[in-house]
Amino acid sequence: MTNPDPVSGSPDKEPATEAQEARTEARANPPAPAGDTERAVPATATRQPPAAEPRPTLGRLFLDNLWAANTVTVTVLAVLLAMLVGAVLIIVSDPEVLATYGYITARPADAFNASWTVVSEAYANLFKGAIFDPDAVGFTAAMGPISETLTYTAPLVFTGLAVALAFRGGLFNIGAQGQATIGVILAAVAGFALPLPPGVHLLVALLAGALGGALWGFVPGILKARTGAHEVINTIMLNYVAVYFLSWIIVQSGVQNPNRSDAISKPVESSAQLPRLLGDNLRVHAGILVAVLATWFIAWLLNRSTLGFELRAVGENPDAARTAGISVTKTYVLVMVISGLLAGLGGSNMVLGSTANALTPLVIAQIGFDGILVALLGRVKPWGVLLAALLFGALQAGGNRMQSYSGISLELVTVLQALIVIFIAAPAMVKAIFQLRAARAARLQTSLAKGW
Repeated sequence: MTNPDPVSGSPDKEPATEAQEARTEARANPPAPAGDTERAVPATATRQPPAAEPRPTLGRLFLDNLWAANTVTVTVLAVLLAMLVGAVLIIVSDPEVLATYGYITARPADAFNASWTVVSEAYANLFKGAIFDPDAVGFTAAMGPISETLTYTAPLVFTGLAVALAFRGGLFNIGAQGQATIGVILAAVAGFALPLPPGVHLLVALLAGALGGALWGFVPGILKARTGAHEVINTIMLNYVAVYFLSWIIVQSGVQNPNRSDAISKPVESSAQLPRLLGDNLRVHAGILVAVLATWFIAWLLNRSTLGFELRAVGENPDAARTAGISVTKTYVLVMVISGLLAGLGGSNMVLGSTANALTPLVIAQIGFDGILVALLGRVKPWGVLLAALLFGALQAGGNRMQSYSGISLELVTVLQALIVIFIAAPAMVKAIFQLRAARAARLQTSLAKGW
């Protein structure tokens, strides 16, 4: 019996006819159901690959990511929100402007013009006092605002780094104020009590201030490591001890200025003072250069050194770090010692720089507590801390001019600082107000929850 459908090309069979070839192809490719046009394509037809989407340009990527809840966007918008709320407070605190709102329905232009005038004048003076005054004549007047900003910035960098470093190690150092106080005491005493040549005298005074802060950081560090005592309680208590010790030592014989009857120490010798960078008429001094160097060192320590790796590991999970063979006790002590050393250098800047040249009960101001805000605003990252300190220094420098020329209370500048920190610490609020992209905001909130 012969095969009705011989295979085409077989040497012992006859060639297949066209009808047989059609039946063979029909069996291999059965007809597709109605409406299924994709399966109706013959098997011999080649399917074209989908066209590749063009890669977005750099400008497109920038525009897509501009309105996203990344660190830069949230920070800028937080400052903007703080300034808007501050503008409302400026208007409310001015009785003459408030009086125009009594007849706003009759003449609304009066209220709006008065509000714009007082707010724009206040913020213009803030800018002129912190960055640049277009009406300034001469080098000294032109560089004065920047000089004041950098002068206020230098000690804040050190105290901000002190808080940030401890935070990265899993500790909350509230004692930067006390550590800076001990640092300013020892730096001042070394500055007027030790007869040393220039250069060496400055180095010894800075070293004395750093050692004083390190000692005041060692105490809560060893208590935390050995006994588990909470560092927040210990550092807060040590702040009071340092403040009262400063008040006591100023009036002691050999420390108090013999030519004065009030609580003030002998002045620091000129050989122990930080040199001015822009001449004697401008206050900016070499402390800002030391602050930048300290920022670079802390960034290297955290990201490039073995100690920094151990510090970050302990800060993330002390139990896992201990299991990996890292000494948590040693790390806690080292973190607090280095943190105190930085705060002590910040205190030294207050008396060895141009802010003051003698000890007074208020010589340290609030640089330790402001350092906490600077660290939080800088997201406890070294270079972020430097930028945050620069912003706070600008607010303080500009606030002085704003108070003098616009009659705005200096406390309003403190309110602006607090508002900035509030909005920075609440990225969900900024996202909701400005409708930022949710995906980027979610990543930002996750990083905040993990300690920034």
